[in-house]
Amino acid sequence: MVSHKSFALVTQPSALLLILLEFCGSGRLSSACIEPERIGLIKLKAAFNLPNGSTFPWWRDDQGDCCRWEGVWCNNISMRVTMLLLNDTRDSRLGPWSLNASLFLPFEELEALDLGFNQLTGLSLSLSLSLSLFLCTLELVCVSVFVFGQDHSSKFVCYVFKYTSTRKYSISIATADCRGVSSFLYFLPLAAFTETLRLKRLQVLDLRTNELTEVPSLHELPSLNALYLQFNYRLKNLSRLEGLKLEAVDVSFNHLAGDSLSAIWSMTSLKALSIAGNQLGDSIFQGLCQLKGLEELDASYNEFVSSIPPCIQNMTSLYALDLHRNHFGGNIPSSLFTNLKSLQYLSLSGNAFEGSFSLAALTNNSRLEVFDLANNYHRLNITTEDPLYAPSAQLKILRLSDCALNEPRGVFPTFLRDQHELRLLDLSHNNMSGAFPSWLLENNTKLEALKLSNNAFSGSFSFNSSTTSNVDIQLIDVSSNFIDGELPVSIGSSFPNSAFINMSRNLIHGGIPSSLGDMRLLSLLDLSNNDFIGELPESLLCKCQRLEVLKLSKNNLRGEVLPRMANLTKLRTLSLENNQFSGVISPGLLNSPGLHILDVSSNFLSGTVPSWIGDFESLENLMLTDNSLEGPLPLSFCKLNLKLFCIAANGFGPTIPTCANVSRLLHLSLGSNHLTGPFPQFLSDASSIVTLDLRNNGYSGKIPTWIGSFPNLQALLLKGNNFEGLIPRELCQLKNMSIMDLSNNSLSGPIPSCLNNMDFGNLRVLGAFRTLSISTASAYMIYKFNSKVSFFVENAVETAYTDDQLVEVKFISKSRLESYRGNILEYMSGLDLSCNNLTGSIPQEIGYMINLLILNLSNNHLMGPIPSTFSGLKQIESLDLSYNRLTGKIPPQLTELSFLSIFTVAHNNLSGQTPERKNQFATFDERSYEGNIFLCGPPLESCNTSGQSPLTPPIPDQKEDYAFRDAFTWSFAGSYVIAFLGTVAFLFMLNFFR
Repeated sequence: MVSHKSFALVTQPSALLLILLEFCGSGRLSSACIEPERIGLIKLKAAFNLPNGSTFPWWRDDQGDCCRWEGVWCNNISMRVTMLLLNDTRDSRLGPWSLNASLFLPFEELEALDLGFNQLTGLSLSLSLSLSLFLCTLELVCVSVFVFGQDHSSKFVCYVFKYTSTRKYSISIATADCRGVSSFLYFLPLAAFTETLRLKRLQVLDLRTNELTEVPSLHELPSLNALYLQFNYRLKNLSRLEGLKLEAVDVSFNHLAGDSLSAIWSMTSLKALSIAGNQLGDSIFQGLCQLKGLEELDASYNEFVSSIPPCIQNMTSLYALDLHRNHFGGNIPSSLFTNLKSLQYLSLSGNAFEGSFSLAALTNNSRLEVFDLANNYHRLNITTEDPLYAPSAQLKILRLSDCALNEPRGVFPTFLRDQHELRLLDLSHNNMSGAFPSWLLENNTKLEALKLSNNAFSGSFSFNSSTTSNVDIQLIDVSSNFIDGELPVSIGSSFPNSAFINMSRNLIHGGIPSSLGDMRLLSLLDLSNNDFIGELPESLLCKCQRLEVLKLSKNNLRGEVLPRMANLTKLRTLSLENNQFSGVISPGLLNSPGLHILDVSSNFLSGTVPSWIGDFESLENLMLTDNSLEGPLPLSFCKLNLKLFCIAANGFGPTIPTCANVSRLLHLSLGSNHLTGPFPQFLSDASSIVTLDLRNNGYSGKIPTWIGSFPNLQALLLKGNNFEGLIPRELCQLKNMSIMDLSNNSLSGPIPSCLNNMDFGNLRVLGAFRTLSISTASAYMIYKFNSKVSFFVENAVETAYTDDQLVEVKFISKSRLESYRGNILEYMSGLDLSCNNLTGSIPQEIGYMINLLILNLSNNHLMGPIPSTFSGLKQIESLDLSYNRLTGKIPPQLTELSFLSIFTVAHNNLSGQTPERKNQFATFDERSYEGNIFLCGPPLESCNTSGQSPLTPPIPDQKEDYAFRDAFTWSFAGSYVIAFLGTVAFLFMLNFFR
C-alpha cells in the first residue's frame, strides 16, 4: 500500500514539482552553469535520443547557460545542477531502453532526479556503484520502468531520500502504473542501498509490496528504527532481524508461519508491531506477550480461535489494539479494559464472541476514540442501558453493526445523546426500533458517515433545517427501515457535501426534493423501493454532475427516462426499473456517454430501440425487460460489447442481428418475445455465457450440440419453444449447470443417463450470477493510529457502492413460477424436462444428483419403475413425476427425503402400497397419488390383506391359464380348418356354374 505522501508524489505531477522545489531550495536565476555539467547534459541528451530521437531540442551548445534549460534546476549560489526533471521526455516511438547511470556523475550536487515515464527497462548495473558517489546528497530519484509482461505497462518508481529537520534520512520506494493503479516494485539490489551507501542516518526503510524472499542484511544501518516489509508474499525468513533494535516493524500480509517470528519476539525495544494477514494461530501468543512495551499492535486477519489471551492485558502501554477479522470466541473479558487504560483505538470486529457484553466496561477508558465491535454475526449481545453506559470519552468512531444491540427491546443507545465528536457511527443490522434519531445529525456537526441501515426505525427523516447544517457529512445510509413521510425540502442545502445517500427500502413518499441538486459532490443516490411520485427534478439532473450511480427503481415516478436537458456526464449506473416512465427511449441518455448499466425494465416504454444505442462504448449491462418495445434491434446494436442483455417480455422479433457481439456476454434474456427460427447461431461465440434464457418464443429445430462447449453455463432456459429431436448428450459436458428448463417443447427419445455429470449444485460457483461490483479499492490499514481513524471513514465511503442483483432467473418451483435473484440464485438448482415427448425409463443416474432441489419429469411418456436411487436426492424439495406411464411400486426409501415439500406421481400405472405416512410424506394428500387405480393405502383406500388394491385383478391360477391356452389353441385350429374347406367349396361351385 502506498502511503498518502508517496501516493500523492507519484500521481500528481504538480505536487511532485512543488515537493522537489521544497527539497532543493533551488532557483532559475544564475549567471552561468558549470561547464562540465553543461557537457554532461549534452551527453545525456544524446543518450535520450538514441538512435534517432529529438528530445530536448532546447538543449543546444549555443545556449550557454544550462541552468536556464527546461528541466534543469541549479543552486543560486554555486550554480551547480541540483535537480533534473526529465520525466516523459524520450520519444515513445523509440521503444524501451536502458540508461547508463555514469552519465549522472558530473552532477555532484544533484539532489533530485526524475526519470519517470521514459520506458526505461532499468538502469545499467553501474547505477548501484555510481549512485554511491552522489546519493549522500540526493533526496529523490524517480524512474519509469518498462515491464515486459502481457500488458507491457510502465511503472513509475520513486526513491525518496528525505533529509528531515532532524538531519536523519528516510527512504521510501513506491510505484504507480501509468493507468493510475498503485503498486510497488523494487528492482535494484538492496546491497546497493546498504552495503554501498551505508546510510548511517537512515531511520525508516520501506520495502513493502516487493518480491523479497528474505530480509536483507540491515546491520549497516545503525540508526534504523522502523522497517516496513508488508505484502512481500514470498518472504519466509526473518532471521536477519535478529539483534536489531527497532521500534516499529510491519510484516503484515506475508503468509508467515509462527516459528518465523522468533527474531521479532526478542525485540524488547518494539513499540509498534503489525503481524496482520499471516494466518497465524494461537501458538504465537507465548512469544508475542514478551513484548510488554508495545504501544500499537495489529494482529488482524489471522486464524486465532481461542479467547483473547490474558497476557494481552499486561501490555499496559497499548493505546492501539487491532484484533479484527479473526475467530476469537468466548466472552470479552472486562478486565481487558480495566488494565489497558491508555486505549485510544480498539477493534474487535469480525470475530465469534458469544454471550453478552456491556459497554459500561469502557466507562473509565477516558482516552478511547475508536471502538469497533461490528460483525459478530449476532452471537454477541451488546448492552448499553443496563447497566447504563456513561462514557467519560468523546468517541470519534463507533461501529456496533450486526451485534444484537440491546436485544430484545431494540432500544437506541441513550449515551449517544452526549456524544458530539462522532465522525463515523455504524449501528446497522441490529433490529433497533423507535423513532428515527434525527438528533444525531444535529448533535454531531463533524459527522462524516452515518450508517443505520437494516433496522426498524419509523417516523420521518426530519431535522431542524434552521439549526442543522453539516458540511462534513459524506455518507448517509438509512436503508431498509420503516421511515415514512416526505424528505425535508432542505435536505440538499443542509448536507451540501454529501457524496453517498442511500434511503432505499423504506416507506418514504412524495416528490424527490429539488434541493438534492445542491449536493454538488453527490456520487451515489439510492432512493429505490419507496413510494416517490412525480418527475425527476431538473436540478438533480442538471447540477449533480458528479453523480455516478442513480437508483430510483420500484417507485411511482413518471415522465421521460432522462430528459434532453439532463447533464449527468459522469453517470455510470442508471436504475429506473418498476416505475411509470413512458414514451420512447429518450435521447437525453446521450448526455451520459459513460453509462455502464442501464436498467429501465418494467415501465411503459414503447417504440423501437434507437440506432444511437450503439454509441455507448462503455455500456455493459442493458435491461429493457417488460415494456412495450417492439420491432427488430438496430444493426448498431452490434457495436455494443455487453455482459448482460435482457429484453424479455416485449415484442421484439423476428430475429436478433446475427452480427451481435457476444464475446463478453455473461447473461442473456430474450424470453417472451416474437423471436422465431432455429437456435440462434451467433450464440456459438458466447463462450463465457452463464445464463441463457430463450423461453416462450417460436424457436424451432434441434438444440445444437455446440451448446455443450460453454464451460461456464449455469442456467439454460429453453421452455415454451418448438424444439424437437433428442436431448443432445453434449449437454452433459456442462459441468457447472445449476438450472436447466427444457419443458414445453417437442423433445423426444430417452433422458440421457449422463445428466448426472452436471453439477446441479455440487460445486457452486459463487458470484457467477453477479454483474456489478462498483467499489473503490479499500486501502489497507495504514500503520499509524491517526491514519486508522481516517481509514474507517474512508472505508465506509469507499464501500458505499453495493452489488446489484441484476440477474433474474424464473423457474417453476413447488408448482409456482418463482423468481430468483442474488444470493438465493447462487444456491438454486433444478431440472425441468416436463411437457415433452420423452420415452424410455428414468435413468438410475438421476438419483445421484445429490444437491438437486427441483426435479420435474411430468407429462412425458416415461415407463418403468421409479428408480430406488431417488432416495439419494437428499436435498430435493419438489419431485414431480406425474402424467407418465410409470409402473411398479413407489420406493419406500423416499420417506427419508426430509426436505421434500412437493411430491406427485399422479396419473401413472403405479401399484402396491403408498409410502408410510411419516416425515414429509405425512403431509401429502390423495392428489399426490390420484390416477393410479392400483395404488392403495393412506391417504387412498386401504389395501386388502395381501397389501394390494381392491381393484387389482387377481393373479390367475397357473393350471387354469394352461387350460385356457389349450382351449384357445384347439378352437383356433378348428376354425382355421372350417374356413379353409369353405373357401375350397366356394371356388369349386363357382367353376362348376360357369
